[in-house]
Amino acid sequence: MKSKSSYMRYISLAALFFAAGLIIFKTYPNFGKFKYNYAIEKPWEYDALTAPFAFEIMKSKEDVKKEEDSLLSDFNPFFINDEGVSGKYIGLLNEKFGKEEDDAADDYKNYIARKLKSLYASGIVSADDMDKLNEEKKSEINVLTGNQSKNRPIANLHTTKTAYEHIINGIPASLDKETLQGYNINNYIHENLTYDKEKNESVKKELLKSISLTKGRIQSGEKIIDHGEIVKPQTYDILESLRSAVQENSDKTNKQLIIIGQIIIITIILCAFFLYLFLFRKKFLVNLKNVAFMLGMITILCVLTSIMVRNEYTPNIVPYALLPILVTCFFDTRTALFAHLTAVLLSSFIVPNDFEFLLMQSIAGMISICTLKNIFMRSQLVQAAILITLSYCIIYVGNTLVHENGLDHFEWTMFPIFLGNGLLLLLANPLIYIVEKMFGYVSDVTLVELANTNNSLLRKFSEEAPGSFQHSMQVSNLASDAASCIGANPMLVRTGALYHDIGKMANPAFFTENQSSKNPHTEMNDEEKSAQIIIRHVADGVAIAKKYGLPEKIQEFIKTHHGKSKTKYFYYTMKNKYPDREIDESKFTYPGPLPTSKEMAILVMCDSVEAASRSLQEYTDKSINDLVEKIITDQIREGIFEETPITFKEINEIKAVLKEKLKTIYHTRIIYPELNKKEEEKK
Repeated sequence: MKSKSSYMRYISLAALFFAAGLIIFKTYPNFGKFKYNYAIEKPWEYDALTAPFAFEIMKSKEDVKKEEDSLLSDFNPFFINDEGVSGKYIGLLNEKFGKEEDDAADDYKNYIARKLKSLYASGIVSADDMDKLNEEKKSEINVLTGNQSKNRPIANLHTTKTAYEHIINGIPASLDKETLQGYNINNYIHENLTYDKEKNESVKKELLKSISLTKGRIQSGEKIIDHGEIVKPQTYDILESLRSAVQENSDKTNKQLIIIGQIIIITIILCAFFLYLFLFRKKFLVNLKNVAFMLGMITILCVLTSIMVRNEYTPNIVPYALLPILVTCFFDTRTALFAHLTAVLLSSFIVPNDFEFLLMQSIAGMISICTLKNIFMRSQLVQAAILITLSYCIIYVGNTLVHENGLDHFEWTMFPIFLGNGLLLLLANPLIYIVEKMFGYVSDVTLVELANTNNSLLRKFSEEAPGSFQHSMQVSNLASDAASCIGANPMLVRTGALYHDIGKMANPAFFTENQSSKNPHTEMNDEEKSAQIIIRHVADGVAIAKKYGLPEKIQEFIKTHHGKSKTKYFYYTMKNKYPDREIDESKFTYPGPLPTSKEMAILVMCDSVEAASRSLQEYTDKSINDLVEKIITDQIREGIFEETPITFKEINEIKAVLKEKLKTIYHTRIIYPELNKKEEEKK
């Protein structure tokens, strides 16, 4: 069953790596990468370049755009003349006034009709179309009437508003303006010229087709640029044309070879990362969510890089240092460095200037790992973001000095980009919280918050089981010092130690550290029941931890802090009381599981040693040394550390720390001398 489970796990791992590789492959450009990096007004760093084949010199996008704008500026848009509009609304006017038998009304009708005919002949357009024409500074339009097109000055055009004003303001002296306004002239004014979108688009396309996209030709073998020569705008256009031609040729002839090369690169890099995990961090491979998290981060960075490059933005804005920051938070610095290098190497085949990219991102990742080895405060992330931003700026200056021998062509616009990158690194704060909730991880920042003795659970613990709480505090201090001496996580073991005995809150009086004079075990006089009550504090602790939402990592300390040891006091009492009876040892044995990490093993040692030290009759170097040696040796003999990756050397170092700490804690005060009686009498 175990081998089948391992087999399925490796299949799942292979599927995760394959999925990540496939997504990354999709982000790669589908053409060969041009092997030269260059920029305008910067020196050519390579050997003299000659044309490998003949190619056309392409105009730059800016030049083409200027020609397009120039050509379109002379273009007059087309409008359709709806001849039926004039007859329709003048007919409505005649129909309206035909009902009135008044000579004066005829005068107004004739005036309005005459003006409407003139306005419709000139042309009435919508207000939006008029605004657009004015914005484009057009002087004429083409008016389509049937199949014929005629130019018409824009100055003669009207909108419905200006047409109304034209009729009102042009009234002759013989007519009254107020009476004229009463005839609702707006009802007879309507646009008769409409923008012909289809016609305009087709004519524009034909015009733009006439623009040549090339401005010359380079022959095969013709020299393009010498080593050290400054790249001028004209040379830059030639190099860009060569790059496009190389990519076009690779699309036609070598596309399959390019794909094979990309697959090889992605496979090798991801296999190297897998080998690191398999050889040095096998524990991370046990849980697929760890691999999914790291591969997910790597893939996301590659996708973001591809998006930036394809949209012609600089990839330096992408916060690559987020990867090592997050991996350091939840795993370790070595894994963070490998994951970061994996992401940067994969992304370097997408960006144009790969050397500068590798240099900057590799060093930024190293700095982020060094500054955030242990994250106890969120302010550390702000400090790290500042340091990483400064490192980007300094590396960029150094790289510019090396490759350009000065700052003549220094691009100051890069500094705001690096600043933006640093600001994006502050996203690590909410991302840490999100990742914790999604993957069940625990960061050092969360551990610090959990270790705050003012939180509700620890405060309740101190009130309901004060002796157990003090014991936990003492154990946490011992455990954090022991963890520091062997390179384990002191914050994790400190927090685990604070909560390892919270289950004693369920029955505090049954534990000696919470008793005063009365011992309920004596009244029960039943070793099996007493042992079960003591053993139950582990299950009670897990239940309380789940109720208060403590992370799984902290719950593991509660489950494993006694391993599969026995409640020796009640077990030995039972054996001595009934020497001839066969005793069920399972009733006196903790259910486990055994500790599986160095931090859990440290807690087991410190918990037993601290509890036993309280029963010493005298505190001397010998008694403390013997106590520590006996307890930890017994634990080794009982196999409590069989599943823990801890060495005898580390156990001996832990012993030494515990001995020194206990001697300091229980150090006997010196006895102050008393004054002699004779001296006292003299006084």
